[in-house]
Amino acid sequence: MIIKSNIKIEYESPKYSEIVYKSLEVDNEGFVESDLEENTINFKVESKSLASFLATADDLIASEILAENIIKNTNSEKFRK
Repeated sequence: MIIKSNIKIEYESPKYSEIVYKSLEVDNEGFVESDLEENTINFKVESKSLASFLATADDLIASEILAENIIKNTNSEKFRK
């Protein structure tokens, strides 16, 4: 059995999405495929077991939330341009 999911996250601006994309790219390598399109990141998660799939998806979402919180707690005006 193979479990697959596509997660699409849209951001306020292309700059904002690029920062998140680059922040997550290193951690996702080998586990999650992703591509950046303007202000949207498309993530593709695939696994042979449900436990592994859920762990990967959970890690991806937690990492995205962390990256978003870091951006929001810095000078966010420069990321919206």
